[in-house]
Amino acid sequence: MGDPLLTLREYAKLAPWNIRDLAALSGGILDASGVTPINAAAQSRPSDRTIRFYVTRHLMSPPEGRGTAATYSYRHLLQILSIKLRQMEGATLATITKDITEAPGDVLEKRVAASLGSLPSPEELDFRGNVAPRGRVARAVAHRAQSNEADGGAAGKPQAPVGAWYRIPLDDGAEVSLRHDHPAARTGGQRQRLAERVARVIRELAGEPAP
Repeated sequence: MGDPLLTLREYAKLAPWNIRDLAALSGGILDASGVTPINAAAQSRPSDRTIRFYVTRHLMSPPEGRGTAATYSYRHLLQILSIKLRQMEGATLATITKDITEAPGDVLEKRVAASLGSLPSPEELDFRGNVAPRGRVARAVAHRAQSNEADGGAAGKPQAPVGAWYRIPLDDGAEVSLRHDHPAARTGGQRQRLAERVARVIRELAGEPAP
């Protein structure tokens, strides 16, 4: 299984972004994470308006430049992911503001990686149903799609029927059932990482040593 922290740092190579692409990228990451919000305020994905609100409330740092020329960095991505993940845990904006302003960049990065857990690389992101980004992010996604088609992968296969389920086999006869449209099932890589994580938990519960 890939290190979530190292995978998260792959996104730094795509920076800087305009506000539209930052919103699309952060929304895609949150969708792919499979983290379920317990707070209704966290159910909506980031938008241009959301980001401007966070900057006004000092939850996020101001961008470089102004107006349509404003650009956002990797730290802005960490900030917006941190805000949404903390909202999912039920934290208030006042608490989130304190956490973010007091946390150095490396601490914030580690917190986000730990909360996201199984994180897809930029090439594995799927923006179906959402506004897709442009620029470097779009090229990364396009590269993923082209690779899938060349390999006869997901992009070249017909869509699974509505209500279809994946049956992901684990060791010792166990298996995981997952709806085909679940965020954690969108790519073969994501399904494999999920299987590895579940298998590891089962081994830990059974007191077995890790392989």
